[in-house]
Amino acid sequence: MRRGDVRVALLVALLDGPAHGYELMSGLEERTGGRWRPSPGSVYPSLQMLSDEGLVTSTEDDGKRTFALTDAGRTAAEERVATQGLPWEDVERSAQADLWSAVRSLDQAARQVGSTGSPEVVARATEAVTEARKALYRLLAED
Repeated sequence: MRRGDVRVALLVALLDGPAHGYELMSGLEERTGGRWRPSPGSVYPSLQMLSDEGLVTSTEDDGKRTFALTDAGRTAAEERVATQGLPWEDVERSAQADLWSAVRSLDQAARQVGSTGSPEVVARATEAVTEARKALYRLLAED
């Protein structure tokens, strides 16, 4: 999903009832079959923006901030679903979603090797990533 979609996804997810940020992130990951999990860096600012717009409210309970739809937020979320469907359906249908997930995982692994691996391991990882890139271009050439 694109960055702007986080806002809409959170709004629609809150149709299920009040939730705190971690529940929303986990719920969106579950709804997309693990293909997309928004980061806290995109979720919390989006929730604040929704609050500033009067679409959600928040309450503090046992150290957790819980968000809920206002009447205006419920109307906006229901209208979005009625006109465009559920925002995570696009992720579920995307043939590219699994590829992007794999690329993110590869990026995380490469960063870990780059920051903690010995020079020999970093050199071998560089070769592996270079081979993967070449393999992808070979697949494209076959298509």
